[in-house]
Amino acid sequence: MGKRQAVSKKPFETVVEEQGATVLRVCRAVLGVHDADDAWSDTFLAALQAYPGLPQEANVQAWLVTIAHRKCIDHLRAGNRRAVPVDSPPEHPSPLGIPGADHAELLDAVNHLPPKQRQAVAYHYLAGLPYKDIAALLGGTPEAARRAGADGVKALRNALASLPALVDVPALVHSLPKGEIR
Repeated sequence: MGKRQAVSKKPFETVVEEQGATVLRVCRAVLGVHDADDAWSDTFLAALQAYPGLPQEANVQAWLVTIAHRKCIDHLRAGNRRAVPVDSPPEHPSPLGIPGADHAELLDAVNHLPPKQRQAVAYHYLAGLPYKDIAALLGGTPEAARRAGADGVKALRNALASLPALVDVPALVHSLPKGEIR
């Protein structure tokens, strides 16, 4: 009884199951629907390699969002260097299996925010990170991250003002069931 048993980390498969939707929402908010799946895959491939060295007490969600942030930046940089040919895009993409697909107006409005605002809104409201962690990701102060988030929410309110149910954007985002846009 005097010995403490070592507590082992969750299997990586469990981490993917628990955090996969959050990482996908962040990737979609930063990159849009089309590149998010690639960034999600890259995030979890990198995480799989680094997971054995992650300290037991580490905040796994913040760690994964940090990796996702970096992978999204990589995809944005790569996207500036390549063209994507399409014959004719579908008029409306299928929402099947997409978290938050029933809130397309909100996702579209988030995708049209300036990058810092989009990232601050995504990381705070979609991934639940505190502004201190967002500041570390974006390179700035917690106050600047909070201001970018507030400006983003204000822009979303203005963009969605014609939709009465979506006027209170933070309340909407927090009220969504787990696995939705939240």
